[in-house]
Amino acid sequence: MKTNKYLTLAFSLMALLAVTSCVEDDDFSVPQSQGTEENNALNTLLASSTEVEMSYAKALYNSDPNNDNDTSDAIPFLVENDIYIKGYISSSDATGNFFKEIYMQDDISDPSGAVKIILEQTDTYNQFNKGREVYINLKGLYIGEERTGSGVITIGGGTEFDQYGGTVTRLNINQIAQKLLRSPMTEDLIPLVTTFSEIDDSKVGVFVEIQDVEFTDNLNGARYFDPNEVYDTARTMQVCNGSNYDEFLLETSSFANFKEQLLPTGNGTIQAVVSKTFDASSYVLALNTAEDVNMEGDRCLLASTIFEERFDDAIDATTLDTAGWLNIAQDGSEVWTEQVYNGNGYAEFSAFGTGEISNVGWLITPGIDLDVYSTETLTFQTEHAYPDAGHDALQVYISTDFDGNSANVASATWVPLDANTSYNEDFEAWFTFTNSGPIDLSSYSGTGYIAFVYTGSDTNNLNMTLHIDNVSVSGE
Repeated sequence: MKTNKYLTLAFSLMALLAVTSCVEDDDFSVPQSQGTEENNALNTLLASSTEVEMSYAKALYNSDPNNDNDTSDAIPFLVENDIYIKGYISSSDATGNFFKEIYMQDDISDPSGAVKIILEQTDTYNQFNKGREVYINLKGLYIGEERTGSGVITIGGGTEFDQYGGTVTRLNINQIAQKLLRSPMTEDLIPLVTTFSEIDDSKVGVFVEIQDVEFTDNLNGARYFDPNEVYDTARTMQVCNGSNYDEFLLETSSFANFKEQLLPTGNGTIQAVVSKTFDASSYVLALNTAEDVNMEGDRCLLASTIFEERFDDAIDATTLDTAGWLNIAQDGSEVWTEQVYNGNGYAEFSAFGTGEISNVGWLITPGIDLDVYSTETLTFQTEHAYPDAGHDALQVYISTDFDGNSANVASATWVPLDANTSYNEDFEAWFTFTNSGPIDLSSYSGTGYIAFVYTGSDTNNLNMTLHIDNVSVSGE
């Protein structure tokens, strides 16, 4: 009630000061007040409806109601109750890089997610400016996808159906006026600092910042938009990750007013909105303005590779016997195996089907010289399937007093390393390799051994399938 009274007073004062109507003029300036009608509508909404979290509203839509991985039976969700969500506009079409769509995230500086709104309106930036606090009256609107299977949860004003399923359509001008209600507040959004590997569906629509980033070498002299393209141009960005690059796409519309600017050739930061390609096959970043790109520093340099194993010589469904590696079953009979899929080899461990109460398998690298460079960095990739809730199946260790003899594993000192080995229970995340992130080994010297240790149990249903690939130690 305190919030409602405060807003009522604020809106009443703003209405008294307003000299314009709720219809914006053509100068596209950011409005300072909403007009009496919008103020009254927002006060009524706050007094008569219930606020729900954005995540709750998005979860009302089920893209796979029959749980058969077939989205052709998807039906957008019609909101029939008096509920609303609040958020802050994260996108802007002021430069023409967004078209008849806005994204709204749920927090100014630490968003947990965002939602897309499609609407029959252009030049929305003069009304729904970036950082504007907006309340969406969801009653009578639909929650679904603009394109079936995209995974981008979208609020629309209607629905349409075809052989691919049901999708939402744009809010019309009346729905925009009645359902998208602004408060007087515009906040300065603080971009969420993240990395390419951390971007997933939860960050679509969020205003983010990527650091230590640059455009790929072959784009020197290129512009944001390729004139040979029709609608959008994707330019590849990269971040140095040890001896390799992590890559991601920046997508620019043919209507963007900065499309003919040259891409910067240095290294620095980019602030943009996470989105997806039209076919939803890839995540991309989309700029609100080219001024959010600051790449004037020296380009990054890849580290020299000290050790690398890609398991390219793997023989499918055989016991792993890669030269120099140790493959040890500490508990149970299961050991690491070699697997090949689509020509890519990797190491695999799973407790599934062993029938054993405990499975602990060690996979240890050959000795790695940690005295050649002042700084060494470990990276690797993991993918998984059938994860067990709350069970962390993999631990990664380093030892500098191990002698390489399998009989002396237990007597050596093994120090745990902090790596990204989290497991997503979402089916869509299965069998997708994830980067470990750079792991600093500069505090260790001598000969180091890296151990990947799987712990599980078939009888206790802790039998996740785990894959490891592209193990690398680089120095500089």
